[in-house]
Amino acid sequence: MKDKYWSGRVTRISNALDLEKGVFTFKDPKRIAMSLKKSVEESTRRKAPPFQSAMSMLNFYINRAGKNLDPEQKKILEQAKVELRKVFNKDF
Repeated sequence: MKDKYWSGRVTRISNALDLEKGVFTFKDPKRIAMSLKKSVEESTRRKAPPFQSAMSMLNFYINRAGKNLDPEQKKILEQAKVELRKVFNKDF
């Protein structure tokens, strides 16, 4: 499968994380957060701490999707950031 943009390939096949298929399309922010947490904790290739890696991947997806991201899904992904902080016990 040929990706039009490098960001599509990164999202699909990250060198740092093995993401659950469709993680960014889930409708439950907590499920997204838990899936990202599981992915970073199981990864042996990440270069940053688990929380930072998970948040970076989430932000990367939101930023690269840009205006093509459904507004409702963007809300869910933004809420997933809050949930990610909770599951990693990060109080910001």
